[in-house]
Amino acid sequence: MSKASGLSYGWIVVAVGAMMTCVAFGSMLSLAVFLQPISEAMGWSHSGISAAATIDFLAMGVAAFFWGALSDRYGTRIVVFLGTLLLGAGLIGASQATSLWQFQLAFGVLIGISAGAFYAPMVAAASAWIEHRRSLAVALVSAGMGVSPMTVAPFASWLIASYDWRTAMLVIGIVAVALLIPASLLVRRPPEPSTPAAAHGTGAPDGQWTIAQALRTPQFITLALAHFACCAAHSGPIFHLVSYAMICGIAPLTAVTVYSLAGFSGLGGRLLLGLLADRFGAKHVLVGGLFVQALSIATFLAVGQLGEFYALSVVFGLAYGGVMPLYAVLVREYFGVRIMGSVFGAVSAFASLGMALGPLAGGWVFDTFRAYNWLYVGSFAIGLAAVTVALSFPSAKRPSQSSLDLERAAA
Repeated sequence: MSKASGLSYGWIVVAVGAMMTCVAFGSMLSLAVFLQPISEAMGWSHSGISAAATIDFLAMGVAAFFWGALSDRYGTRIVVFLGTLLLGAGLIGASQATSLWQFQLAFGVLIGISAGAFYAPMVAAASAWIEHRRSLAVALVSAGMGVSPMTVAPFASWLIASYDWRTAMLVIGIVAVALLIPASLLVRRPPEPSTPAAAHGTGAPDGQWTIAQALRTPQFITLALAHFACCAAHSGPIFHLVSYAMICGIAPLTAVTVYSLAGFSGLGGRLLLGLLADRFGAKHVLVGGLFVQALSIATFLAVGQLGEFYALSVVFGLAYGGVMPLYAVLVREYFGVRIMGSVFGAVSAFASLGMALGPLAGGWVFDTFRAYNWLYVGSFAIGLAAVTVALSFPSAKRPSQSSLDLERAAA
């Protein structure tokens, strides 16, 4: 495959990755739409149904490393294909559940495990295909997650209104399989990296990391802790944003638009910070984004009017959405392509634990104090910790201009 055709196909892989993350994560996060209809039809408690969401994140975190390792060893195509089968089985199985534990098993465990098969492996694949606009490519794959609330959730809502929750979930499962199986066949192994550093990472001992070496490095620990703290900081404020706006006197339907605007801004943030990272370096943009995220979280304590909520949700969404793809870029720069799936899968596992922590902590804070103030105080402190940890990550070494000139001459 020529360089030009390889570059063109790389963007096809990026588009496939964006579609996969949209469908997979949209299906998982659509539980918010199903919550009330399932509770009314089955008589199950809201907390019991919502527990499936916590199980989703925990299962995804545990599975992410193993999917990434399988992707490194056997290729991304088989991983996303198996993930598609599990996603379909989870949705279809949950649609037929007759007891709460069956629903939690199908929607929580199966769908959670399947979700881990898409994000880290497809981010690694896109990063391996695209070298010169890598941050943008990773951001576009991640952007599929940002689009999902505007696609799968409305589709689910329409199906529920037209039929019932079981039919709606069954149809989503069938559609997901019908879309993702052909898409998985479009995923190909990337071409060989153009430089040894691209294959093995800029900091590898003797030019090559092993997985065991990588997972013991301060660099991996730094990224994992930063991603955990980042997600633990923003997951609670995101999950409880609608409730907090309502407590401040915003009408329920209007409060949902505040949440939707934050999600839409997150989509823009992924693209904006991805472009900035290509220009200024992923580490610097990550630190700046995390700092803005922390300040935004603290500012929620000072807002109360609808216009203030709208303005803050834009800034908050740009920050929390924009930083998410940058961890993958740093993994790629430091550890290289060869083991990126494994390493980023392990980093993503810590992120999933952070995502699972925030909603539970926010619920406990509100139940205990009948207010969300301490949620935002705690999330702000964790956000500042994420900034501090990210600052300690060493910038990837860039090749000298003379070496770049030699590479161009050789090409």
